Amino acid sequence: MKILLLGKNGQVGWELQRSLAPLGDVLALDRHSTLYCGDLSKPDELAQTVLAYQPDVIVNAAAHTAVDKAESEQELARVLNTDAPAALARAAAQVGAWLVHYSTDYVFDGSGHHARHEDEATGPLGVYGQTKLDGEHAIVASGCPYLIFRTSWVYAARGGNFAKTMLRLAQEREKLSVINDQKGAPTGAELIADVTALALQRLRAKQSSDLRGIYHLVAAGETTWHGYASHVIEEAKRLNPALGWKVAEVAAVPTTAFPTPATRPLNSRLSTDKLQQAFGLVLPPWQQGVNRMLAETL
Repeated sequence: MKILLLGKNGQVGWELQRSLAPLGDVLALDRHSTLYCGDLSKPDELAQTVLAYQPDVIVNAAAHTAVDKAESEQELARVLNTDAPAALARAAAQVGAWLVHYSTDYVFDGSGHHARHEDEATGPLGVYGQTKLDGEHAIVASGCPYLIFRTSWVYAARGGNFAKTMLRLAQEREKLSVINDQKGAPTGAELIADVTALALQRLRAKQSSDLRGIYHLVAAGETTWHGYASHVIEEAKRLNPALGWKVAEVAAVPTTAFPTPATRPLNSRLSTDKLQQAFGLVLPPWQQGVNRMLAETL
């Protein structure tokens, strides 16, 4: 199997380099790659990369993910999140390759109190969500075989993330204020990469396009950012009690306490029933991945 991986140095892309390696030959690119173009800001050149390399699978782990900056960088967000996936999908259709693409809970409006299913009505609240949704539509319309994984609250041991910020602040401040009215599931890049590899193995075994579609891919369970922060700090203190923790209180505050250019969805819950049934998977509770990441970090 020849696999073309885009966004190799992002949170998910870094883990994909590991998880995809046993499946075949992986050509991993980022926007600075020279022999082949891996720059999403150049959709036509991306398509030429696909036509030249002739992969069996394209895995696109690159995107414009700066939610607030997207509000003032609308054209760039559209190129990276809509035009580039559209070009990849058209090229994939030409060469007969599967396209694996990652999307987001931001395609929904964040209303309600239940875990959203894949076929529920969308309604993005900002530029990031709208451009990601338009990218989904372009892939579906292209006619290529595809897997689109919608995920949320992604973190990784490598690079910065919410948990690491909480660890730093817990050593600097006695009181933290964290949002308590947004609900979702912290999801590790490692889990996303492993599920992707398992899905591709299933595709290869079935030799069928029956599994093409949009799937929700998040860890099991749910929490708030306040619950997430509280868990991180409690587990970190247990793992390393002598690190010099100052924090004595983690206060719960509403989203309105932290105004941002882009509106955040209050409900980021995603149902993973379709994914688990289609690929025979059991997704672990969100605490499991977070605890592993903390053990590695500390």
